[in-house]
Amino acid sequence: MSNEGRRWVSTNAGSHLSGRRKKDTQPEFMLRRALHALGARYRLHRNLAKGCTPDIVMPSRRIVVFVDGDYWHSCPLHGRKAPFTGPNAGLWEEKMRRNRERDIRSSQLAVEAGWNVVRLWECVVRRNPEEAARAVLEGRTISPTAATRHVT
Repeated sequence: MSNEGRRWVSTNAGSHLSGRRKKDTQPEFMLRRALHALGARYRLHRNLAKGCTPDIVMPSRRIVVFVDGDYWHSCPLHGRKAPFTGPNAGLWEEKMRRNRERDIRSSQLAVEAGWNVVRLWECVVRRNPEEAARAVLEGRTISPTAATRHVT
């Protein structure tokens, strides 16, 4: 069944999702503090192209950073594993698919504009903000599995 023309049905199960932040999230603040402590300077939420607004932009280094939430961006370790159920199941699947496509598109747009793209999962930043900040300054991405291996 197509989701076209379907509307979201309000449910108690989804009430906690209302009002979630899209920017200035806790993992973003954690990474920004760690970057600042390392002497990095940056700009926030600069629109580089239509459909490309990174969380952190470092013009002098030509680096842009996207801090992806584990749930909304489908982290391979912490993203949703079970299929959606309920009256909005198809709409949720479609939303998550669009999120993944938007992530790919925004990264491509930044690369085409001459930027080095660093994408970090929320879990990577939460686990070790300093390590995540060092990776950003080196222009490299840390996978969630690599981040969990280095925990002592």
